[in-house]
Order: sequence, then structure tokens, then C-alpha cells
Amino acid sequence: MTLEKIINDAWEIKEQVNPSSDQSLKDAVNQVIADLDSGKSRVAEKIKGEWVTHQHLKKAIMLSFRIYPMENLNGPYSSWYDKAHLLKGKTAGWTKEDHEKAGFRMVPNSPVRKGSFVGKNAVLMPCYVNIGAYIDEGTMLDTFSRAGSCAQIGKNCHISAGSGIGGVLEPAQALPTIIEDNVFVGAMSEVVEGVIVEEGSVLSMGCYIGQSTKIINRSNGEITKGRIPPYSVVVPGSHKDLYAVHIIKTVDSKTRSKTSINDLLRD
Repeated sequence: MTLEKIINDAWEIKEQVNPSSDQSLKDAVNQVIADLDSGKSRVAEKIKGEWVTHQHLKKAIMLSFRIYPMENLNGPYSSWYDKAHLLKGKTAGWTKEDHEKAGFRMVPNSPVRKGSFVGKNAVLMPCYVNIGAYIDEGTMLDTFSRAGSCAQIGKNCHISAGSGIGGVLEPAQALPTIIEDNVFVGAMSEVVEGVIVEEGSVLSMGCYIGQSTKIINRSNGEITKGRIPPYSVVVPGSHKDLYAVHIIKTVDSKTRSKTSINDLLRD
């Protein structure tokens, strides 16, 4: 049986899945989490120009919560109670050599869940990365930023301080929130509910964008939802007394000079 079939068959009887379930299912779930952790697999990817969700990978993550029991972890100043496979993070027990091989910079107090991927030359300030998330090469997650379950963040992005990229773990068929390559997300912004921010866009500080948020293109009056076009400069605002975001221009050299990443931080 293929990994995908094992997961899909178990999903049909998910209410019966528990820590005593068949070992083949446990092995399949563990393999999925290991593949997500290494970047061999990712929950969503762009295929022929369209983002596609690999549902069985999301199902495996959700089934893992039924397979693993709750456990306790004691630390020097606190204790935690969580699912066993998530209590110890992605980098627990890593040596200097392990970090050098992974190739990303990780500042203290940056919880990164097992089953998430972080690419080379990424920088993790004190932030949070949940299971299933994918952080591509050269991206910075600044202080107190968050990448939710299955969030997909591209190359050379800057997720500014206090910003959240919401995860979409369920339903299984739903596309996760996606930030494409070379995107700047301003401080205290939130992008959630499977919204796609396309390549090169710049979100001003305090942009809140979900599937119901109106996205107004000031150049032509067009109103859309759920997707920011490539190289858009976006600011918060209103429309008919309701919150909305506005595309005010296309990214230019002036905008890029203010939002470009600093390579010095990645060496």
C-alpha cells in the first residue's frame, strides 16, 4: 500500500484512530512528518502555475494528534503538557554540526515544531513556526512573528515583527495561507484563511487580510478577495464604511529600497 492510500484509508475511519492503531499507520504518519520536516514533501506547492494542496499530508498531521498521547515535559522554569510528538521541537538535541548542515540562523526562544521546514539562510528571530509550515531560503521571521500550521512562505521574504501568517490545517482540502517569493509583510499584519500573496508584493504595517477582506485596486476600481496580485503595494483602509485593503501602486525601486532584505544578517 502506498503512503497516501494508508493515510486516506485511515482518514475514512479517523474516529477509530488512537494510540493503539496499526503500526503501519503509525509508520506512515511518522514518515509524512519526517518528510515535511526535511522539506522532501510540502503541504502545498505550485504546479503549472496553480497552488495545489496535498490533502493526504494534512490528513496525516491531523491523524498524528489521535495517534500520539498527551505527555508532560519539565523545564528549568516551567512545564508543558502537549502531544508527545510535538513536545520536543524540530531542533531539540541538535549539535553545532546539525545547525551548520541545516544552514539557517535561529535566535533563542524561537519555538519551531517538528514537521516544519526551514530553508538555508533563513533567519528566525524569536518567533513561532507550527507543524506543516514551510519557510523557504533567505526568509526572515522577525520578532514575535508567527507561521501557522501548513503556512507556506517563499524565498527572500520578510515577515515583520508581530505579524502572523495564519495556518489552515483543516479542512484537509483547503489551501493553506501562501506568501510567495520576495514578499514584504509589514509589522503587526495578519494574513489568514488561505489568502495568497503573490510574488514581490509589499504589505504595509497593519494589513489584515482574510478571505472576506475586500481588496481594492485604486488604479481601476476592481474589487477582489483572497489573492493579492504580484508586485502590489497594499495599505489598510476602508470601503463603504467597512474595513478593506487598497492596492495603491506597483512595487518600484523606491518601495524596494525601503523593504529589501539585508544579506549581512544571513551570513
